[in-house]
Amino acid sequence: MVRLSAMAREQRNKMFLYALLDVVLINISILIAICLWYGGTIPGLPGGQGRLIPSEVWSWYKYTFIFVSPFCLVVYGLFKFYSNLWKYAAIEDVYKIIVANTIIFAAIYGYYCYFLSGIIYIELPKRMLIVGWIISIILFVFSRSGYRFVKRIFINIEHFFDRKSGRKRVLVVGAGYSGYNVVRSIINGEKGYEDRMAVIVVDDDYSKNNSNLMGIRVTYDTANIPRLCTEYEIEEIIVAIPSATNAQINRIMGYCTQTDCVLKMIPPMSDISDGGFQRLRAVNITDLLFRDEVSIDIRSISEYIMDRVVLVTGGGGSIGSELCRQIVKFEPKLLIIFDVYENNAYELYNELKDKYGNKAKMIIRVGTIRDINCVERVFEEYRPNVVFHAAAHKHVPLMEFVPAEAVKNNVFGTLNVAKCADRYGVDHFVLLSTDKAVNPTNVMGATKRITELIIQEFASHSNTKFVAVRFGNVLGSNGSVIPLFQKQIKSGGPVTVTHKDITRFFMTIPEASRLVMQAASLDNSGRIYVLDMGKPVKIDDLARNLIRLSGFVPDKDIKIEYTGLRPGEKLYEELIMAEEKDSMKLVFGNKIFVTAPVEMDYDEFNKNLDELYRAAFEEPDKVKDYIKKIVPNFNPNGE
Repeated sequence: MVRLSAMAREQRNKMFLYALLDVVLINISILIAICLWYGGTIPGLPGGQGRLIPSEVWSWYKYTFIFVSPFCLVVYGLFKFYSNLWKYAAIEDVYKIIVANTIIFAAIYGYYCYFLSGIIYIELPKRMLIVGWIISIILFVFSRSGYRFVKRIFINIEHFFDRKSGRKRVLVVGAGYSGYNVVRSIINGEKGYEDRMAVIVVDDDYSKNNSNLMGIRVTYDTANIPRLCTEYEIEEIIVAIPSATNAQINRIMGYCTQTDCVLKMIPPMSDISDGGFQRLRAVNITDLLFRDEVSIDIRSISEYIMDRVVLVTGGGGSIGSELCRQIVKFEPKLLIIFDVYENNAYELYNELKDKYGNKAKMIIRVGTIRDINCVERVFEEYRPNVVFHAAAHKHVPLMEFVPAEAVKNNVFGTLNVAKCADRYGVDHFVLLSTDKAVNPTNVMGATKRITELIIQEFASHSNTKFVAVRFGNVLGSNGSVIPLFQKQIKSGGPVTVTHKDITRFFMTIPEASRLVMQAASLDNSGRIYVLDMGKPVKIDDLARNLIRLSGFVPDKDIKIEYTGLRPGEKLYEELIMAEEKDSMKLVFGNKIFVTAPVEMDYDEFNKNLDELYRAAFEEPDKVKDYIKKIVPNFNPNGE
């Protein structure tokens, strides 16, 4: 309320000053026209006798002054000149100025003809009024927009010398303590800031409008960032608001990505170490995830992990490794990292040992979930209490060429782990699923839908709590679009996007792992937990933002090519099936939902699984037909 009242007061003051200026300018334009027409001077001024200007003209002007002063304000008010944002004036506004001033000078002539001609004996020259009309338009335009022209000249001169010195012109977002430190570091030429020049600061606190930080002007409203960057020829934006929420940062980043500037930021408070307020980092793609990340209930997770044996299949993968990083924080009795690829698992093991030392009680077991004997030996030896099942083939186009291999690994590998979890009395079993399991158009998605049904089937008769977690694409995971785009940008492009309109749901790797861990703490067995992931993101926008974050201009420095949809790929993904919508229920915060189990004949399901198993090993060409028997809404190739 205080800010709004201050803005209203400032607006009223501006309107009053503009009105006063308009009255002065309209009269000056008439006086200049008189002087030019009659070739004389204004009486009363030094050296001005007014010899060449008839006294009747001055009498006419005195009467005209009384009329034109209030009349011009009425006309300008009707044309809404006092509510215009003149900093955004365009050619349409100049046209309105011409029309308004034409009305004013036509009224002046009419006022003379009908009211003054009988009082003042003068033949009023029409061409003199035309001269006044032209001068009034010039003065009015310059009074509103002339400063922009003058400022542009100075900015161009300043930018010329900046380019000569090799310094980048910087806009700083945030006029608080961190913004002050950034400006100070730039002015003092501190390490990491020596090649920059602070040009302007923008802040959403109106009370700071038109103040300054060490001589640098502060202006209001981050929504003006695109305009300010164009107006001041900004080359780099530094976001210096470490205490801002994700929603605030994402809103600001939305404005920043409308520019061609390189983006930098001061890290969030949670990432800043002592004395690190001036440390800059590049904006990464997760900063542009336009929603708040999901939070977790640490206590409920701690209750089922602390002092328990936890098994993570696919523990060396992108999400599996992040799960292990999160799990170690809760001090399990033992963490078993199970993966077929030993290099990733070994690197993760060393990373956690370096960070936590002997507090991290871990072992690595190399093996494949496709081998039931290998899986059973791990369960028999270590008796895990909690299982996170992240092992899977996930590359959509590759699995289209070898559907039988996708079935062997994703479906029957999951079946092997689920059987052992049931047999050895595991407390919690969590399956990592995907949005591609909803109305699948590819083999990978269809196999993940079958694994969801396997979990439901086991939950119907097992003492183990079986759940699945369904989420979208994970930013930065192995095989995701982000590493591919980064590699293409590094090589100079082009960046390849399959379709201009393709969209996907996105989440960060830490966010995915937190959701998975939270789901295991919830009570409903046989259910699928779904994250409300907000609006889907256009891959084209993602690519363009990533190019900007890398310091390039899309379609200028780095080209974008559209290659067409790949096998099994569809334009958009869904998180919920039609039959699940009515049963969806919010179960955690405002982000996690749960679905009710679908009705199914478990005997028929197991019979179809047996047929699919035989087909995968004996009739690989018919695998898709057997998948469709289990997943009726499987629509291969978008048929």
